[in-house]
Amino acid sequence: MPHADLLLTGGVVYAGPGRGAAPGASAGGSAPGALEVAVVEGRIAAVAPELADWRGPDTVVHDLAGGMLHAGFVDAHIHPIQGGLERLGCDLSEGSTAADYGRIIASYAALNPPRGCDASRAWITGGGWAMSAFPGGTPTAAVLDDIEPIRPVFLYNRDHHGAWANSAALALAGITADTPDPADGRIERLPDGRPSGTLHEGAAALVAAVAPAATPDDEYAALLEAQRYALSLGITGWQDAIVGDYFGASDTALVYRRALAEGRLAVDVVGALWWDRARGVEQLPELVARRERHAAELGPGSRFRLAAVKIMADGVVENGTAAMLDPYLGAVASAEHPAGIAFVGGQALTDAIVAIDAAGFSAHVHAIGDRAVREALDGFAAARAANGWSTPGRHCIAHLQVVHPDDVPRFGELGVVANAQALWAANEPQMRELTVPVLGPERAAHQYPFASIARAAAPFAGADAGAPPADAGRDAPPRLAAGSDWPVSTPDPWQAIHVAVNRRHPEDDADFDPEPLLPHEALALAEALDAYTAGSAWLNGRGSSDSGAGAPSGVIEVGAVADLAATDRDPFAGPAESIHATRTVATWIAGRRLSLTTPAGRPWTASRGTPSVTTFGERTTRARPW
Repeated sequence: MPHADLLLTGGVVYAGPGRGAAPGASAGGSAPGALEVAVVEGRIAAVAPELADWRGPDTVVHDLAGGMLHAGFVDAHIHPIQGGLERLGCDLSEGSTAADYGRIIASYAALNPPRGCDASRAWITGGGWAMSAFPGGTPTAAVLDDIEPIRPVFLYNRDHHGAWANSAALALAGITADTPDPADGRIERLPDGRPSGTLHEGAAALVAAVAPAATPDDEYAALLEAQRYALSLGITGWQDAIVGDYFGASDTALVYRRALAEGRLAVDVVGALWWDRARGVEQLPELVARRERHAAELGPGSRFRLAAVKIMADGVVENGTAAMLDPYLGAVASAEHPAGIAFVGGQALTDAIVAIDAAGFSAHVHAIGDRAVREALDGFAAARAANGWSTPGRHCIAHLQVVHPDDVPRFGELGVVANAQALWAANEPQMRELTVPVLGPERAAHQYPFASIARAAAPFAGADAGAPPADAGRDAPPRLAAGSDWPVSTPDPWQAIHVAVNRRHPEDDADFDPEPLLPHEALALAEALDAYTAGSAWLNGRGSSDSGAGAPSGVIEVGAVADLAATDRDPFAGPAESIHATRTVATWIAGRRLSLTTPAGRPWTASRGTPSVTTFGERTTRARPW
């Protein structure tokens, strides 16, 4: 018997869906058990109640101290470089009121004065403001002008479907009362027609086009910052939901390549190539060529793969751009688009999905409104009919805020994964003030139907028609994966899991509302944890033959990749209302500890100083802890 490189003991182990079930298992089918885990050469070699025989003179023994060991989180929908840039820029995410934002912006401007250029060209950029902090969700340029009248200021809101600009920024972009709304966006206006300072969707791109782009060095620093933050939260992999030229942001594939070349990329990443909504299927050969070029240069088993294509089918409910089956209520409904905007919809969306599937990509579709969700599912149905069930794509629809009940069973039937951003499934000011009033009570009752999708009785139609290969330990795709959409919302998975289970924010949260949002759609803790681990790992293909690893991941079982995280407690043992208090205290990738935490176990943040960084080579066998 070989000796373990790593032995984890002294706590409980949550092994994953259908694995290691213990008495008291929830509806998810599993619960943690008092087990030990041995790791050899980056893979799990043994899982049992007692593994003393695996201890050797060089074995690293980690005491879980009564906490829980689980498979590392995989964030199935995240924008890490944008998130890192915001953390390094004017970051408004810690504020919640207009006064908070004013103080943060003023402080940032004072601490970051213009250097080497005219103040009128020294931009202040960042984001993270909440629409609920302002009447109608639309802050004005005048508010920013009072804080910073000379330097141009351009700040995305939390969902990144709108932005706030001061007069200097609007002037540099040439936006005036005579500027027409772009086809894919809207300029909020004052009564006299002048721009008010809020720009929705494609209108924000008018300013983004003249704002200074982040440099490659900026983006590289942002990626490393995002990775440090993610590791501190137990995240061992992610799907970058936009890799490509998008609203002034540069293609970030080369940033990941640099991190690989310098031995600094530790997490497992699938990049979703951006589908240019102004073009059609004629762009697909370019995407295929990019995928093949990167794959040939990086080789099998790389931690960075361009395996998906991202389509943004619609916008968001609050500004009336999510594509709905029926018109919006109230002033948000525009005469041109009373039921929202389909950026890519109808036959164009179907053609795109069919072509993406045929090319062997995974299709990753942003769909908020019930029309966007339905049209995406129609596209996947057409792809199954045209291409069969043996294509390698691991398809998902992200966000799915409003889903018509008729479409709920179609996810399971078509093998389409519901990519859930569960933190949003709660009553809070934006929901009550900006969302429910424009949807009305009937459609508001169709929001974030995670439990209905997870438990729908509809069988996976591919089971008898050439189902996808079971190379990740499953005969069919999972119903749910989970992601954060950071920097739209916190990347801390335990905060999202808390809301998935409780359908409300924690009591100490500024947005706490005691009334759960549609509590019948709450997930069991095991279901939510499975979505953020096994479900998302399946979606990314981590450990599957297409990633070159050939072993299961997202679970704790013999042979699985040892991507693991440990917490300070067993969240199954306490009340559901306390799930949010769970903290990650250690993270391992392929058996190497890479976590970054403070002594108290709180996630590391930029304000606490920069930790030392250890390189993580593609083929190294050991590395020092970060």
